[in-house]
Formats: sequence, structure tokens, C-alpha cells
Amino acid sequence: MDNKQAIPEKMRAVLLTGFGGIDKLQYREDVPVPRAGSGEVLVRVGACGMNNTDINLRTRWYDRDVNESLSEDVGLKGAGDPKKADADTSGTWKEEKIVFPRIQGAAVVGTIVAVGEAVDASRIGERVIVDPQVRDLSLPERAQLVAYLGGERDGGYAEYTAVPTENAYAIESNLTDAELATFPTSYDTAEEMLVRARLGKGETVVITGAAGGVGTALVQLSLIRGATVIAIAGAAKEERLKALGAHHFVARENPDVRGAIEAIVGERAVDVVADVVGGPFFTDSLKLLRRGGRYSTAGAIAGPIQPIDLRDLIYKDLELFGITCPTPETFKSIIGHVAEGRLKPLIEKTYKLRDLADAQTELVKRNHVGKLVVVP
Repeated sequence: MDNKQAIPEKMRAVLLTGFGGIDKLQYREDVPVPRAGSGEVLVRVGACGMNNTDINLRTRWYDRDVNESLSEDVGLKGAGDPKKADADTSGTWKEEKIVFPRIQGAAVVGTIVAVGEAVDASRIGERVIVDPQVRDLSLPERAQLVAYLGGERDGGYAEYTAVPTENAYAIESNLTDAELATFPTSYDTAEEMLVRARLGKGETVVITGAAGGVGTALVQLSLIRGATVIAIAGAAKEERLKALGAHHFVARENPDVRGAIEAIVGERAVDVVADVVGGPFFTDSLKLLRRGGRYSTAGAIAGPIQPIDLRDLIYKDLELFGITCPTPETFKSIIGHVAEGRLKPLIEKTYKLRDLADAQTELVKRNHVGKLVVVP
């Protein structure tokens, strides 16, 4: 490992010690600083954005034994049968076992301070934004994910993290590290949802969970494409989402969300549904889509198991897309939007590393618009 500056042996970090509630997060100041292996760089973390994947993994919500919605209570206490919440549980997107303790945090921005073998030392000093998806590009395009930052390998809720050099993208921007940390995970997921659904100029898109990290990204990226945006979120968030550019708003508390959307679109119907919530609205989503419409999903926090009327899918010639692994090209396109100033970072609040438990407690309440960010 090539160093041009002194790197400490120990660092501050938050360790996830097992599946369960907030109490499984342990703040430490004596965690060994990782070393950059061959083909890797060591990043001094400037900021790390928070995402639902942090909660999903900690609570064991990814496990196939868990079918409940990701409520505030689940987010605080853990999901499913606590007797099964052990290290033998498959708790990641890839349905693999987690090695505890684990450092979570996928959305990393920082500075390269050291490099491993086979990495040019000129990278030291670069300000970078990290793509959290570690891929094997020899695999089929939609099956390249081999590890996720903060899941199968340690992430950014620490002072330092080691990542593959190809995942660390140099960034030139006037935005702060905290502002830049709002983009990874949320915006590349949103972009992939819209790329796959081929959302085009003049089309109408319905966005569920529009006030969250992926939701606000979907709003902005849909507007860049020239689409008409119908945002669904909690009633208290209407003003802020319209200020972000949403053309129409439907409160999720509305007893007839589908009817409210039908009143907006009329006979033309909806071209694309971008869904990060799942739950009972899934069935209505397919009924709202026009013939040849597209449904794209990257989340199911309101409940993953839902009925489907196959006649909607068949007779309307619909297309359904599930998104877990955005491509490198998708991440690069987000970097381009950021560099050109086309995306607005939305930070609700920043937290110190030692206050990560408080930050996750706030995240599961879902009162925010945009992102919560941890600044070590």
C-alpha cells in the first residue's frame, strides 16, 4: 500500500453487531483502519449518506422469512422472529450470510489517501464519490453484483473505508461532501429505474414514496427527461415536492389514491409507474398504466407480497422491471448530471458518526424529505 501521508492504525466507526434493533449499532473509537488491497484505494470518508438498505439489513428485512412492511416499529426493533436473527440468516440482497461485526454505509464521498498494488499512486489526493456496487463484469449485465458496500463488505460509517479503484470516481464539484453523499445509492437506483422503463419526454410518470431519497431523485431525473410527474407521499410533504418540480401531488393518506390519479390523467392513463414502496398500491399501479405501459420497482417497504391480476399484465402488454443492480454507465450518468449542476442535493439533516443510532431512529420515522447524512 503506497502512502503519502500518515494514516492512523485505529479509527472511529459504528459496528453493526448482529441483526435486530437500534441497540445492535455500537460506536467505537478503536477499530483498525482497513488497508487497501490489490486493486483498491483507501478513502478517508468525508460524508456518508443514509439509505433504507441500512435499515433493511440491520433489521433482517431482506430475509425471505420476513414478509411484513418496514414500519417504524420494525425499523427500531428488528423484523421477523428474533430467534432466527443470528449470523446464519441470509440478510442481504444476494441472500448471503453477513459476517458480523459489519460497518454499514453505502453512499460514500471522501478523499483517496492510499492505494494498493496495481493502482497508480497519482490517485492519492483525489476527491471521489463511490459507486457502492462491487461487480464482476464477466457476469450477465443484470447479475453482476458480487458485493455491496455496507453489506457484504464494510462501508462508510467510519473514518476510512477501502473500495475497488474502479468504484471510486473522481469528482470536481463545488458541493460539500455531505451534499455529494446524497447521490450514491438513491440516484443511481432512480436513474436505472427510469432507464429500464424508457421514460420519455411528454410521458406521465407516477412516483411512489416521492419524498424519500430515491423518490426525490426520481422526481428530478423525470423532470430532466421532460416527463409529467405525479408524486405520491405523505400530505405534509406536498409543498416541498411541488417546489422540487412535481406537477401533481396525491397524498398517500387519500382513501382513493388510484381515483385521484385517474382524475388527473383522464383517459390517457399513465405511461410509467416508478415504485419504491410496494404494498397494496402495486395492484392499482398496473390498472393505472396504459396499454404498453411500464412498471419499475426498487423497493417494497410497504409489504413485499402482493396479489397480481395477470389480465392486467397480459391484456395490456405491460412491462415490469425489478431494479437492484444499476450499471456502471448509470452511475456515470449521475456523475455527469452532478458535474453539470442539473441535480439538487436535498439534505434534511446531518449527524455525527457517534449519533448514527439517532439518525437511523429518525430515518425510520419517514418525516424527512430527501436525505439524512452522516459526517464523521
